[in-house]
Amino acid sequence: MAVKIIAEKCIGCGICEKNCPFEAIKIENKIAVVLDSCTGCGVCVEGCPKNCIENTQTSMSNVDISLYHGVWVFAEQRQGKLMNVAVELLGEAQKLASEIGTEVCAVLAGDNVDNLVDELFEYGADKVYYANDPLLSNYTADGYTNVVFRAILKYKPEIVLLGATHIGRDLGPSLAVKCGTGLTADCTKLDIDPEDKKLMQTRPAFGGNLMATIVCPGHRPQMSTVRPGVMTRAERQPGRKGQLIDLKAELKFKFKDGDIRQSVLEVIKSTVELAKLTDADIIISGGRGLAPTPDEGFALLKKLADKLGGTIGASRAAVDSGWIDHSYQVGQTGTTVKPKIYFACGISGAIQHLAGMQSSDYIVAINKNENASIFEVADYGIVGDLYKVIPAIIEALDAQVA
Repeated sequence: MAVKIIAEKCIGCGICEKNCPFEAIKIENKIAVVLDSCTGCGVCVEGCPKNCIENTQTSMSNVDISLYHGVWVFAEQRQGKLMNVAVELLGEAQKLASEIGTEVCAVLAGDNVDNLVDELFEYGADKVYYANDPLLSNYTADGYTNVVFRAILKYKPEIVLLGATHIGRDLGPSLAVKCGTGLTADCTKLDIDPEDKKLMQTRPAFGGNLMATIVCPGHRPQMSTVRPGVMTRAERQPGRKGQLIDLKAELKFKFKDGDIRQSVLEVIKSTVELAKLTDADIIISGGRGLAPTPDEGFALLKKLADKLGGTIGASRAAVDSGWIDHSYQVGQTGTTVKPKIYFACGISGAIQHLAGMQSSDYIVAINKNENASIFEVADYGIVGDLYKVIPAIIEALDAQVA
């Protein structure tokens, strides 16, 4: 048993019995009694109005870390469609798992998204932990935290990876607090320490002015949220199969009244066609150098992007100036991208911008300032006025087609 009842304080109110997600507390003779099935999750401790319950196991870190195995990926899906970041994380999970000699697992939550199970197997998951429930059709912090936390308690993964999306950035901290472990947010690189096999989690720090590598030596699971567009997608292997674990059956749970405090009344999609930066093979980005005619400048960039089958992007300076929507922003406070070719047009090359695009296969910089920092990371640099250089590139492309 991981919690202790202080009998002289207990009034037998039954709140702990009602709150316990594992039905591990019963009221007998007006006193709470802890059963052997107690996991030490701490829900009863937090909810006791008389402070008569003590947690003798302060966190999951008290458990021998050698009991933890497997690299888990939270398989984020929206309206039955698997998000690209989940496929990227499965690719990264395969590399990490091979280095520590363990398996790759995906955690899937939703309502009737059975079609995604085979997709996850084909993208490299050895096991899929699937929680299927109508109350999980839309993401809620309580609903998803409840089911994923229970799965972590039972199956003890060594590493848990989530996308640094709106959902992942909400779910990750909730899980970390309940598990009593750490969380490294917005990672851009993951490695395994060759000496002790710990996860080395690298992320920008101090406004992007340096890269910090963080480890979690004494707690499990090791948890990270990872920026979309940073990792290489897993290769799909049609017909690949794995093991399916039904979490509702294995964990023997169902949601009770009050378990989920949020309700999604309606999902409204934006009427504005937002940038598809993370999927683009070619990105033409514009920055402060588009002044004094930014509208004309972005129209020119879009013309080149259309010729090359790509999309446009922007630096923070262009977004802050109100020239373009934030969804097009590339950089530390925008989207991290990894296209085959990245054009930086009129962008100086601040480290915050570099953090979001420096993993591109090829970087082409166009800038009037020959001393601009962007040329230090560019594979190809063109010193010149973008309003003259880009039309020349378009003209050359048209000539090739003709």
